[in-house]
Amino acid sequence: MPDRPSASELADAVREFLEAEVLPSVQDARLRFRLLVAANALSIAKRDLEMGDDLLREEIALLRPLGEAPPPGTPREQALALSAALARRIRRGEVPSGTLEALRRIAELKLRVASPRYLERG
Repeated sequence: MPDRPSASELADAVREFLEAEVLPSVQDARLRFRLLVAANALSIAKRDLEMGDDLLREEIALLRPLGEAPPPGTPREQALALSAALARRIRRGEVPSGTLEALRRIAELKLRVASPRYLERG
């Protein structure tokens, strides 16, 4: 939906509020840590909202040649099913050609959402 604020903008606003207004006033170390975790989770959610569908489509495109056709469902359900099918093949000792390269790229895609700074460090 094109309504504003978007879910991504809402996550960003809450994260900024926690970091700028709540965190500086909290003295308890445990609560400060939990606030930082919450702010980080909101950053991850924002990136997932913004990039998630595109990254899922790329993940599906990487997994598709390594096994079966994706089942009907949402892109997330398809990616999970293809990943599970590949894991079963690998456990059986059937490792399709190109698996390592595909899994490395999928790990990069997931890091773009979960921890983009890790990728920047090289």
